[in-house]
Amino acid sequence: MDNSTTLTFTLTAYLMLAKHKYVFFILFLLLYIVTVVLNVLLITVIHQNKDLHQPMNIFASMLSFNELYGMSALLPLTMSILMSKTHEISVNSCIAQVYWLHTYGSLEYCILALMAYDRYLAICYPLHYQTIMLPSKVKALIALVAVYPFIVFGCFFSMTAQLSFCGKFIPKLYCLNMELVKNSCTPTYHINIAGLLLIGLLIAPQIFMVFFSYVRIFRVCKKLSKKNQVNALKKCAPHLTSFLNFSIGTLFDVAQQRFDMSHIAMEVRILLSTFFAVCPPFANPILYGLGTYLIRVHIKKMCNRYKQRG
Repeated sequence: MDNSTTLTFTLTAYLMLAKHKYVFFILFLLLYIVTVVLNVLLITVIHQNKDLHQPMNIFASMLSFNELYGMSALLPLTMSILMSKTHEISVNSCIAQVYWLHTYGSLEYCILALMAYDRYLAICYPLHYQTIMLPSKVKALIALVAVYPFIVFGCFFSMTAQLSFCGKFIPKLYCLNMELVKNSCTPTYHINIAGLLLIGLLIAPQIFMVFFSYVRIFRVCKKLSKKNQVNALKKCAPHLTSFLNFSIGTLFDVAQQRFDMSHIAMEVRILLSTFFAVCPPFANPILYGLGTYLIRVHIKKMCNRYKQRG
């Protein structure tokens, strides 16, 4: 990889936060600590209690692992650059962060699609659910979802990693593949075409699965009594909220790159651009911890045990 032309990128968005950098540093630090604690708590509770080893709960713990992965790709480095004087990042660190953040986003959509499939089976085929979602099938689905985004995005990303860079400025708090391409010295039309193909492999099928699942779920709910409708929707609420939460953050970040959003204050745009990697990791363990009755019960039991020991 030839990166001799540009050795570092300047992340210019940090200049807008410089006046209040200590406030933002404390905010990011507290957010990171709380998010790590919440996700580790959810993973621990699910892992330690066998009656929680149901497919949806296992997928929820998988989602929490990915939240930790995504947050760690953004906030530690963000806090470090925020406190630096130059707000620079090396080319190699920028490339690593691009791979880290994009695989986090791809894996998030894959897990959410898997969870939608689980809700679809549980509500539309309740009598056959146990025979369809066998432990062996669950393990196979987890393995596929865990490996697929890294291989597919890795193949695409190998093209970006071979670029040489002449530009030096990235107008964000973090590195994204599009920003690397914009700073390239060489023509990148082939990467743009490959990027569209990548969307067709990593995002479109997963979003289709979610929409397909909920269309079928809502059709089935129409035939149920009001009580059963409420119960079915309660089962879907945490997942649907997670999906919308992550999708809104992702769409806003994409919109910033594609459209003129100068009518929105720069500080607001900067902070909202971190939404996809900050808000879902914070909100999801709360959604599944408080939104799932059995998990909520076990969390209370764990807290009571620690109080008694104390």
